[in-house]
Amino acid sequence: MSENDIFICDASELEEGGKGVRFPVTAGMEDTTGFIVRYGGKVYGYLNRCAHVPIELDWAEGEFFESSGLYLMCSTHGAIYDPETGRCAGGPCRGGRLRPVTVLEREGKIYWQPDDFVRPARA
Repeated sequence: MSENDIFICDASELEEGGKGVRFPVTAGMEDTTGFIVRYGGKVYGYLNRCAHVPIELDWAEGEFFESSGLYLMCSTHGAIYDPETGRCAGGPCRGGRLRPVTVLEREGKIYWQPDDFVRPARA
């Protein structure tokens, strides 16, 4: 584990294709959130910002998947994204993609790693 890894939650909190977990971040100069979901047995992390219009995706806290459980969906305009890649799969996002956040699952816990753009939330 790197000293830069930041704890998000216990791995047991994420169910396959179920509710995601949000966590506070600073993206550029804006305080916002990132989120993680479990899909295909893996954990994926993204900045909680639609590629179409920079607003949060979830329609209720942690609700990122559309009804089939196959895609992540923006609650405002219906843009849908592949949970494994973050690429737009339909709707107004047209070729866009979600901004990935590096996540690690280790010893029953999930962590995220800051980068040059997505950093820990300001205090």
